[in-house]
Amino acid sequence: MNIMRKIFLLLTGILITFTMATPSYAIKIGLCLNQPSVQVSASEEAQMIDVKTNKQVCVIHKMLMYEITPLGNDKMVVRSNWGQCTVYTNNAVIKPYNTSACVYTKGNWYRGILRVENRDGVISVINDVCLENYLQSVVPSEMPPSWETEALKAQAIAARTYAIANMGKHGKDGFDLVDTQMDQVYNGVKAEYPTTNRAVKDTAGIILTYNNKPISAMYSSSAGGKTVAASDSFGYDVPYLQSVASYDDDYPKFGHGVGMTQHGARNLAKMGNNAYQILAHFYNNIQFAKLNPVYYK
Repeated sequence: MNIMRKIFLLLTGILITFTMATPSYAIKIGLCLNQPSVQVSASEEAQMIDVKTNKQVCVIHKMLMYEITPLGNDKMVVRSNWGQCTVYTNNAVIKPYNTSACVYTKGNWYRGILRVENRDGVISVINDVCLENYLQSVVPSEMPPSWETEALKAQAIAARTYAIANMGKHGKDGFDLVDTQMDQVYNGVKAEYPTTNRAVKDTAGIILTYNNKPISAMYSSSAGGKTVAASDSFGYDVPYLQSVASYDDDYPKFGHGVGMTQHGARNLAKMGNNAYQILAHFYNNIQFAKLNPVYYK
């Protein structure tokens, strides 16, 4: 295969440490946005903390469902079967005492903590979660966990890079990414699977860069034999998003077709390519970098 020599050249001496200007101990995912009320819970006892004062304003009991509604623009009412209380803040976090416990909203359990905000009389819930824990849910939500290991690892690196490159994308709304295909599908703890957890762990901290910056690692399901250049899809050129063979001729184009195709990654893995070879094929002239461990552990 003619991509092999190019890939091996790219893989020579390119793994560098990449330190971000802004720490990323957690990524913020918008889950429930602008709702009249939300339901929340925790798998272990948790505290509700006023973000502005850092003081506890309410106790969240283990496995008890709570409904939170806005009260004006600066307060919230927290109701459960045990009664209700008024919380005199418009911005609070739900944080379990046990850091390994999970939090609940939108019908799913999530790792990390929940931020509950009253913005102009409607409620939004944001999940602050460790980047690698976020990826443990994203990778199997985006690619079947039964697929080849190297394809899963390629997906993990692409998803991590996309997350890093797009931090602050929804900053005006108080979070980084949403949990849908508008960014990356994120279904919480229920999506996690041993094979994809291993793919995330085996690639921990690794991202793709171009000119020492994280790339916007776009990917889609399939391209029908040839990926689409960014200039043809979006009207502007991106040096690392050019048209290349997608190795998925057996599948019609599904999605935007820019960057890595998931079926193409799987077929390349079946042909013996590793994750780095797969990614170097789909993203032109990129380098592999590794985040400083303080940012992802």
